[in-house]
Amino acid sequence: MEYIKGFTFGWMSKKGDFLKPEARDSLRLLKERTAINTVIFALAALQDTPQSTEIDFSGDHMVSDEELIGMIQYARSLGLRTILKPTVNVRNGTWRAHINFFDLDVPNEPTWGEWFESYTRYQCHYALIAEGTHCEMLIVGCEMVQAERREQEWRRLIEEVRKNYRGLISYNTDKYQEDHVKWWDAVDVISSSGYYPMEDWDNQLERIEKVILTYNKPFFFAEAGCMSRTGSSSIPNDWSIKGKVNLEEQAQYYKVMFEKTRSKEWVKGFALWDWSALLYDEEEAACDGGYGVYGKPAEKVIKDFYSSYSLPLKSTPSTDV
Repeated sequence: MEYIKGFTFGWMSKKGDFLKPEARDSLRLLKERTAINTVIFALAALQDTPQSTEIDFSGDHMVSDEELIGMIQYARSLGLRTILKPTVNVRNGTWRAHINFFDLDVPNEPTWGEWFESYTRYQCHYALIAEGTHCEMLIVGCEMVQAERREQEWRRLIEEVRKNYRGLISYNTDKYQEDHVKWWDAVDVISSSGYYPMEDWDNQLERIEKVILTYNKPFFFAEAGCMSRTGSSSIPNDWSIKGKVNLEEQAQYYKVMFEKTRSKEWVKGFALWDWSALLYDEEEAACDGGYGVYGKPAEKVIKDFYSSYSLPLKSTPSTDV
């Protein structure tokens, strides 16, 4: 698999956002200023609560199919590879990792079967779009920690998706969960959210490598990044951390992450988090404490890495499993 020099684009974009000229300008700037070769379009369907079984992927909270297709086609006109990543959020703010149901069906209670029926419709809908627009990969879920134990349902979902899409299929597990998913053999590419503390990359890469050896599958970080906020480099997954804007800490995090992963031949790239379809003004970058890198020192760190990256000398993975 070719190395993924990627960025997640347009997260939480709403109906009509991709039709705005600013969105195309943003995608063009993303390529020019970070040297990506791949863009990941992440979508956010909604269910009302963690125990709701109906997933809404047709409301105004999502870009329309037509504008998504148009943006994918525009990305390809820029020479970018494209990955589609349909995810689900909970309307009441609960993190999707906590979507959960009884393991045994109980009368008058919502069931995993009902939820997966709706979730499969959702994934198959976008599988058809991914197929029609020649996306190189489809990521069929993200950080669904409680749901991951439902091995047979995931296997059936992937079988259904393959009826609609012929490209590579991945699943994006959460940080620290790489060695807990039991159905990695069903996907083509293993991926995870690499929000690891800056000082702990060596330990986590050693652990993940054992999973990759076991399944002999390509791997990349489908999410990774750090806010430009003091303290974020130690807990980069915490978007609610309080701290002063700190552009240098964000840049340093990227430097360390790239340094630690560059020598790992089995790490096949990143889909960094994240680049907005509707950017803040560049002069406001110094006051922005979020994950965005537009106009910040981290932007140059990323461009330098992506521009200069070449495959490392093939290393021999550790056999201490």
